[in-house]
Amino acid sequence: MKLYYSPGVCSLASHIVLRELGLDFELDLVDKQTKMTASGKDFRSINPNGYVPVLELSDGRRLTEGPAIMQYLADLKPESGLAPAAGDYERYVLQSWLNFITSEIHKGFSPLFKQDLAPEAKDVLRQQLESRLGYVAEHLRKQEYVLAKGFTIADAYLFVTTGWSSFVGINLSKWPSLVEFRSRIETRPAVKAALVAEGLLR
Repeated sequence: MKLYYSPGVCSLASHIVLRELGLDFELDLVDKQTKMTASGKDFRSINPNGYVPVLELSDGRRLTEGPAIMQYLADLKPESGLAPAAGDYERYVLQSWLNFITSEIHKGFSPLFKQDLAPEAKDVLRQQLESRLGYVAEHLRKQEYVLAKGFTIADAYLFVTTGWSSFVGINLSKWPSLVEFRSRIETRPAVKAALVAEGLLR
């Protein structure tokens, strides 16, 4: 398998999951500006949308969108517990959280990185995002992970997205449970290994 990625963006969650599962894979770095891969390909020929992650399977099939990639990977090793089994109610709880992180957290951050967005608009969007982070923080006051059963792919995704806070003027210290969550996830060997591999941690 091959993961097309860019350092520190949402593809980091899929990268973490690959390492958590101990799967054999290779990385291909995508330049966000030129849309060229380290292996010399035009990334838009791989994903016309031009964004990572893309998981390329050994037979050449390609899967896009982080939540789908992470669920696919977790199902390759169901014994890992990174996703509840299909048909289990907790599977749908996981999917509910993946949808929330995608639409409310991940996409809540995205416009805040735009240089041409008016400061007033960013203030409104930041307030909305902070309300969503507050909701997550309240949830994590009651349990250590997104799902009560323990670490899952949703935790990898939440860890990555909340890591963007300092770049957009959001101080997570107002939510101690989120800070503790991030510290807890960052100690995992697979997380550390992914951060090191992407040049985000020494």
